[in-house]
Amino acid sequence: MNLTSAPIHAAAAPPAPALLSRFRAVRQQTEALCRPLLPEDTVVQPVIDVSPPKWHLAHTTWFFETFLLREYLPGYSVYHPDYAFLFNSYYNSLGSRINRADRGTLSRPPLQEVYAYRAFVDGKMDELLALQDTLPAAFQELFELGLQHEQQHQELLATDIKYILSTSPLAPAYQPAPSLPTATPPAPPVSWLPVAGGIHRIGFAGEGFCFDNEQAPHDTYVADFELQNRLVTNAEYLEFVKAGGYRDFRYWLGEGWELVQQQGWEAPLYWVLRDGQWHRFTHHGLVPVNLAAPVTHISFYEADAYAHWRGCRLPTEQEWEIAARQFGATPTGTFLESGLYDPQPLAPDAPADQCHQLLGDAWEWTYSAYHPYPGYQRAAGALGEYNGKFMLNQLVLRGGSCATPQSHIRLTYRNFFHADKRWQFTGIRLAR
Repeated sequence: MNLTSAPIHAAAAPPAPALLSRFRAVRQQTEALCRPLLPEDTVVQPVIDVSPPKWHLAHTTWFFETFLLREYLPGYSVYHPDYAFLFNSYYNSLGSRINRADRGTLSRPPLQEVYAYRAFVDGKMDELLALQDTLPAAFQELFELGLQHEQQHQELLATDIKYILSTSPLAPAYQPAPSLPTATPPAPPVSWLPVAGGIHRIGFAGEGFCFDNEQAPHDTYVADFELQNRLVTNAEYLEFVKAGGYRDFRYWLGEGWELVQQQGWEAPLYWVLRDGQWHRFTHHGLVPVNLAAPVTHISFYEADAYAHWRGCRLPTEQEWEIAARQFGATPTGTFLESGLYDPQPLAPDAPADQCHQLLGDAWEWTYSAYHPYPGYQRAAGALGEYNGKFMLNQLVLRGGSCATPQSHIRLTYRNFFHADKRWQFTGIRLAR
């Protein structure tokens, strides 16, 4: 996930013990995600989009050290003078850094030293939080941003770990498969949620945290449209595969068709044909494709081609948010906390408020370029690099996924990726 930007609506600061408890919970969740890994697993970087788990552990720690401890804890000295070069991600304002593609070359510091770095910074954060009553309001905003930033990296950890393990010929499991029903009934039938056209208001408004790309609530006009009541399933997408969708240029955007031919795509990422049956690599190893579950790990190009094949289209991000507001999107889907790391099928008799599947399970591609909202202003300094400089040549995704922490998502959240990216839990919802 791309790190976006600073909060503008920060709630009143809770008592220091509550801040400390939340800080520890978030930090412990990150380490829990890495616990099933071998030390060797934490150094691997198969492609530029995937960062080694060891780097995630260190980078999130560097963030608290750089933006909070150095700024607000009297007399603080950095843990190691070279860590800013090693673990800065893309903040030009904060100096030079190792190339993104070279993060997998960092055999040193060893993993145990990275954990020692985390423990040191966590201890100093305990000291800082004890001074909460003496700190300015800006501290509360940066502290909340640090927690949200680490939750973003928890999602990246879940998806990067999956990609790293998938590149091994041994197809190792990250963890044992959970006890789930062996036979899954089909997903609920498709229906269409009607939304009346007109002028609607979108964007974040109210109390609590948001990233700055959600700011500036504004009115937008849409025509009448309908949104599919649930995510597209593996069974439905498999029909496209079997119908030769990957071999027919008529459904594809030009760039997408070139990519299909260059990369030899025949199915979503992680799908493997074994003895005539499609399997997919998961956090639990290679398993048969669950036909009733939402399809994931597809690019924007694949999502758009599938929509055209179905005689439909992808929604815009404005349409998605308007529909989510109208139909009461609630976080009832599958999130990181489930420990499943895979989108789950809807029960055929699922309650109506769960059938919409708008939050959780899979990020939903929209046909909207990632551009600033009207009135957006980039923040000064390093925090301004979080978001504004990425607002070109990317598409917006909505809704969160099975790797997103539940407390991190909201219906105004704007994720964004380049059209070819597949390693995230990206899926499809049709519109017409």
